[in-house]
This record gives sequence, structure tokens and C-alpha cells, in this order.
Amino acid sequence: MKSRYAPDRGLTTRMGLTMFLLGLLYVVVIGLLIALGVGWFFAMVIAAGGLFAQWYFSDTMALHGMRARVVTPEQAPQLHAIVDRLCAMADMPKPRVAITDTDMPNAFATGRSPNRSVVCVTTGLLARLDSDEVEAVLSHELSHVAHRDVLVMTMASVAGVVAGFMTRMVLWGGIGRSRDNNGNAALMVVAVLVVSVLVYFISFLLTRMLSRYRELAADRAGALLTGRPTQLASALQKISGTMAQIPSRDLRTAENFNAFFFAPALAPGQSLASLFATHPPLDKRLENLAKVAAQLGQ
Repeated sequence: MKSRYAPDRGLTTRMGLTMFLLGLLYVVVIGLLIALGVGWFFAMVIAAGGLFAQWYFSDTMALHGMRARVVTPEQAPQLHAIVDRLCAMADMPKPRVAITDTDMPNAFATGRSPNRSVVCVTTGLLARLDSDEVEAVLSHELSHVAHRDVLVMTMASVAGVVAGFMTRMVLWGGIGRSRDNNGNAALMVVAVLVVSVLVYFISFLLTRMLSRYRELAADRAGALLTGRPTQLASALQKISGTMAQIPSRDLRTAENFNAFFFAPALAPGQSLASLFATHPPLDKRLENLAKVAAQLGQ
């Protein structure tokens, strides 16, 4: 099902390339499991189980992890009205709407498909942004759903997850064998650990590169849909400026969801190098929105 969100060929190309490269990594991981004597059946169960769980339960896990609650139109009429309006503009199914009680101003969208998705905002965001800015942020988030990049990012994380599982399995089983095998098993354990670390690091870099581009694409698509790039820029500046006021403990708790957030939950002095960041720098996002405003003649 296509929506009225502007297509982004750059995003589509990057998503396809990233999934292809991660697919190769995934094959390597499964091959190593088999080489370790795990067996074809067990290896395929691990692979299929990891893929299915990440895909099927992505929305449930995100809501649970952020302690969010799904709200009805009666409980949050203004929020639902904004989502209804955006979905009508975009010609896409309406997702479930959720709110999480935290002072950190943020939002995220997740789900395995446009028909099985959820968009969530924090109480901190609703308290700090006006209705036009909230609409701009939600248009950004719904763009993620329409472009299905939430699904791609969820699946992209699987290679790293399986690499971590393989590392733990080798440590549990290999250390005991090494005591009775003159060090041969110990060498195998070291070799597998090195490969696992490389697989995790490569998958980490690929997903981070895709994540940064998809945020720029969602900014652009969301601004084009509403025709209000300045409102999205204003929301970005308010949210980024407020992060410094949020307790570091709360930010650290939310860091695991940075790849899905509208803005990263990072306090000053905690920012990662650009190579590892989930989001592009604020100035780059504002520059991107300024180009959209110029395109719209604003």
C-alpha cells in the first residue's frame, strides 16, 4: 500500500544495500554456528526465531520498554485528531496511538507494517510543543511507518543479535572443552569471538549509517506532507535544547531506543562520534529543512 508521503530513492537504495550486506553477514553467522557443530536444524531455528521475534513483536517490545500505554480518542482527543488528519493527508492506515509518562520530550513509531504500527509521544513533548509542532513531529514519525524503514531497522539488528548469541554460546560450551583438548578448543573459541566481534561491529556501522540517512529522509517527507518545514525545525530546536535539562539517569534509560526516537536521548558531553550516532547533527537536519522550505517557496 502506497501513501502520499514523497518517495525517497536514496532511502530505498540505502535500505536495499544495507539489507543485502547484512544478509551476507547473517549467512556468515549461521555458517559459523553450523561449523561449530550446532547442526543445521538448530542453526535454522535460531535464525528463524530471531528474525520472527524481532519482526513480529517490534511494537509490543517498544511499548513495553518505554512503559507506554495505548490511548483511545476519548483519553487523548487532540492527539488522535492530529494523527487522524495526518493519516488522511498521507492516505495511510491509522496506527495505534500511545503516550509514555516521561519528562523527556520525544516520540517514536514502530511496527511490522503500516497496518500493525504504533506511534508514541511522551508527556514531556506534549507539554513543550504547540499543536503545529506536535503535528510536524508526528508527520516525521508516520513517514518512518509509510516507508517501512522501521521494519528494515528492526531486521537489520538481527545479525548483531545473533553474533552476540553465538559469542555467549561459544563461551559457555568452548571453555569447558578447552580444558580437555590441549588448547585446540580454546583457539577455536578465540577465533569465533574475533569473527563475532567483527560481525557485530560491521552490522552496527551499517545500521547507524542507514539510521542517520533515514532521519533526514523522514524530516524531508514529513515537512513536504504538512507543508510546514519551519514547524518541524522549531520542534527540533526546542527538543534538542530541552535535553540538557533532563536527568542523565532518565536519558541513559532511554538510550536503547535512540534509533527509533525523533531526537537522540543524549545529554551534553555524552554525544557519540558521528560514525556511531543514530541521528545526524542538529545543524544538518536544520539545513535539510531549510532546503525544503526553499523548495516550497517559504
